[in-house]
Amino acid sequence: MNSLPGKAALSLCRRAAAGGTRVLAASPGRPSGVVQADRAALQAVRVCHSGTNQKGSVVYTKKRGYDITRNPHLNKGMAFTLEERLQLGIHGLLPPCFLSQDVQVLRVMKSYETRTNPLDKYILLMTLQDRNEKLFYRVLTSDIEEFMPIVYTPTVGLACQQYGLAFRRPRGLFITIHDRGHIATVLNSWPEDDIKAIVVTDGERILGLGDLGSYGMGIPVGKLALYTACGGVPPQQCLPVLLDVGTDNQSLLDDPLYIGLKHKRIRGKEYDELIDEFMQAVTEKYGMSCLIQFEDFANSNAFRILNKYRNRYCTFNDDIQGTASVAVAGIFAALKITKDKLLNHTFVFQGAGEVRAATRGLGATGQLETSNETRLLFSHQAAMGIAHLLMMAMAKEGVSREDAAKKIWMVDSKGLIVKGRGNLSHEKTEFAHEHPHLKTLEEVVQVIKPTAIIGVAAIGGAFTEKIIKDMASFNQRPIIFALSNPTSKAECTAEQCYKLTEGRGIFASGSPFDKVTLADGRSFIPGQGNNAYVFPGVALGVIACGVRHIPEDIFLTTAEAIADMVTEEHLAEGRLYPPLNTIREVSFKIAVKVVNYAYRNNMASVYPEPKDKEAFVLSQIYSPDYDSFTLDTYSWPQEAMNVQDV
Repeated sequence: MNSLPGKAALSLCRRAAAGGTRVLAASPGRPSGVVQADRAALQAVRVCHSGTNQKGSVVYTKKRGYDITRNPHLNKGMAFTLEERLQLGIHGLLPPCFLSQDVQVLRVMKSYETRTNPLDKYILLMTLQDRNEKLFYRVLTSDIEEFMPIVYTPTVGLACQQYGLAFRRPRGLFITIHDRGHIATVLNSWPEDDIKAIVVTDGERILGLGDLGSYGMGIPVGKLALYTACGGVPPQQCLPVLLDVGTDNQSLLDDPLYIGLKHKRIRGKEYDELIDEFMQAVTEKYGMSCLIQFEDFANSNAFRILNKYRNRYCTFNDDIQGTASVAVAGIFAALKITKDKLLNHTFVFQGAGEVRAATRGLGATGQLETSNETRLLFSHQAAMGIAHLLMMAMAKEGVSREDAAKKIWMVDSKGLIVKGRGNLSHEKTEFAHEHPHLKTLEEVVQVIKPTAIIGVAAIGGAFTEKIIKDMASFNQRPIIFALSNPTSKAECTAEQCYKLTEGRGIFASGSPFDKVTLADGRSFIPGQGNNAYVFPGVALGVIACGVRHIPEDIFLTTAEAIADMVTEEHLAEGRLYPPLNTIREVSFKIAVKVVNYAYRNNMASVYPEPKDKEAFVLSQIYSPDYDSFTLDTYSWPQEAMNVQDV
């Protein structure tokens, strides 16, 4: 319903925030189209006192009065027309001003730009979400690149650390170990009944921060915001859940202001019974096709829970499968540069550790610090997920599972994983080869001579100058993926990779890096392997056609779809992924691929099968444009309305 495109609105906001909006005449450096966009922007501003608004879809609600302005799903703030205000009984509750949504975006951005602290920006946006949901998503979708780091990583990590102080109103369900036997009752507390997607965490492995207990609620809240902003899943169909079984973080247990259960984590049979009851209660209330995404569970539970439920419920683990999909998508894009097949490559993973999370507590800056053991824990899920998806991809090229495993080498805190090494987990055993033990990654790279190294250990600088130069000496186009987050934990920087390989390195990272320009003038835009390329589109597709079990093939299909969207122009710039500002288009195409896959393999539960899959998926996508609440008024013929009298 809004004439001003998101980017134009955001540009207008920033110019206004910087000191006013100006309309300039067309010039050689400023095409007339830009001037027209400015005029359109100014026209939007003029709506402010007109009391009119363009109509979107018409929605009927039984709510009236003050409740309307307190409901974020319904509230439009000063965008309510006079007619709506009178009919809904809210006239007088709002200032006598009528704003278009574009001008509301301008107001939000003007406030946003005055904040320099990322946490303050996060709180501003979350407060907006509590107040006006459609405006919140309109702001987010106006510039995904700007706002994704605020509503999700890395800022959401800081928000989780401060969650007890930042908590203002419920955004999800807290289900505790003491609620066993009554989880169905707790689910009834949530005001929405048509839930299609749940993101659930137990708070034990929050990003690179370790065990944050109930403070981990910020993760499912942020993740589901991206379900909507990037994928278009309606927010009212999303439910964030925190399973509170206690925390082993002593600093939180000692904190009198901690808002979670103040005892050590409950494990074993009681924990498993809680998860079992949760899965059953969710599907009984919301149906078997309700998507349940596990997020930030520790290794001791992540693989076990995924393997237990993946064929019984509609579920996946983004840390394992989402990370794998986006990493393999980057490898597929790299193959467009190397011009060969997967079976011609040898992969070395830095990061196959598997230990319990250990958090040191608050550092001098007031931030939670984590030990090396914590970081190694996080890497294990990612490394194994990527490795197994690579093996599936090689199988499609005709390589046996055994031969595919031989192409993959794992390095953990004790060095190269080889046969004969003691205390290897089941997951590691498959990648333990007959080979002398090597203690360091430098030795491994020198001896194995891989074509690709993939870092997921969150050990900053693990890819040393020698390693990168060795990779460049073995390979014409070495593949170097530094996938650890945050930036300080990246195995190497983009600049180090490009400079030490003389521009021949094929680089991807988990954290964003700035454009790199070499001495000879060549420039590269590093590819960022963000899971947000994967989970919103997968979720949209799965929900749209009612998939009840998510096979690993879907994540391979997703990886292929992402790589297919990487053009030769992107590759020439150094990108291995589509630009982040196209992520809604990427998610849409992934969703269509998932829907096609589901119907082709008889996995969908929504029938009849739609003929036009793109139109079908498009019909499911949430729009942040305002609805109209104007009542349908009409009249009858005069004779039919005559009042009978005595």
